[in-house]
This record gives sequence, C-alpha cells and structure tokens, in this order.
Amino acid sequence: MTATASRSAPRFESVVLDVDSTIAGLEGIDWLARQRGEDVAVQVHELTTAAMEGRMDLEQVYAARLEAIRPTRNDVELLGRLYLEHLAPGVKDAVRVMQDAGVRVVIVSGGLRPALLALGASIGVEPHDVHAVDLKFGEDGAYLDFDRLSPLATQEGKREAVRALQLPGRSLMVGDGSTDLAAREAVSAFVAFTGFVRREAVISGADFVVNSFEELLELVLGGSA
Repeated sequence: MTATASRSAPRFESVVLDVDSTIAGLEGIDWLARQRGEDVAVQVHELTTAAMEGRMDLEQVYAARLEAIRPTRNDVELLGRLYLEHLAPGVKDAVRVMQDAGVRVVIVSGGLRPALLALGASIGVEPHDVHAVDLKFGEDGAYLDFDRLSPLATQEGKREAVRALQLPGRSLMVGDGSTDLAAREAVSAFVAFTGFVRREAVISGADFVVNSFEELLELVLGGSA
C-alpha cells in the first residue's frame, strides 16, 4: 500500500491508539522499575502483567507501582526520549495518512503523560489529543504523586475517557491489553494489536486483529488508500 490517501471516505472516522506495546515497543512503567533494581523490576512487571491480562484490576496496582518506583522528573523525561527510539514500524506514516484522509487520531493511555507528549508530537498527535496520567513533582524534581482523579489509572477508565471525547463518526480503539479492550463499549470496534505482544484474552474479545500499522491503515481506510 502506498502512503497516499484517495478521496474515498475512510471506513472509520476516529482512531484511538494505546501507547505501550502498540505505538511503541516499550512498557514504560517496567522500564522505570528497572532503574530501581531487580527486586522492584520483578515486582512491578508482575503487577503490570496481571493488570494487562485482566487478572487484577489496574486500580489495585497503579498506585503501588508508582510508590515502589517513585520516578523523578528526569526519569520520566528520559522515558519520553526512549519511546521515540522504540516506535512501531510505519506508525508515523500511518498516522499522517489517516489524518490526511480526515481521520481523527488520538492517544489514550494509562501511561505517564509527561513522557508521552514528545511521542505524540513525533507522530503528529497534538498535545490536546494525548490523554494519559499526569504526575506531580516537587521543586527538586522528586516524585510526589499522580493524578488520582484520572480515570486512566483505573481498569475501566479508558472506556470513560474515550466516551468523554465524543469522537466523530465510526470509531476504532487499538491496543494490546485488557484496559484497551475495556473501552470496547465506547467505540464502534476494537482492534487487538499484536505487533509487539500477543495476549489471547484480548484477541478473543477483539473485532479485528492487526500485526502492524500497515495492516491497521488498510483496515481504517478500507479501499480509500
């Protein structure tokens, strides 16, 4: 498929993208945990896996992971730069082509918003369309807390966040984890993205499965590209 869009209407008018293991082949919270040593890394990875596979609710683990890690402002800024080094092949072109075809593309993630703003800019998603969890730092850059009112720190939060966006036309949620699948009721269809990880529980609940952003582009634009 060429990276050009025709005048035909896309199959979906709005696309919601997850970040970790979807836009980028990186689990940000796991990377932050590794900076604190093996014990913290193992603890946080187990919690993350349980949440993504639907064995534990995200709200049970979100605060515990951040409290164990206590990421500094510098840690989070470095994470943001690492996301750019682990982008999925073709994601920038896919987003551009979808936007050129009139598709609204937004990011909705349970990740840390300060780390995702640069990623959004790099693939052409404006800051107001990057929805994630904000952090609070002290004047010295030390971790204080996260936005405990953010729905994105909860298991069902993506559904609430996506619904609040009131996206135009037929909408598509794209992600790899159970929190992404939880947004299925707020969109027209859900796509399990398997380019980095393959979770059978998520695939079983998906309307479509894609392995790359080229396949996603074909799905979104149908015969229009």
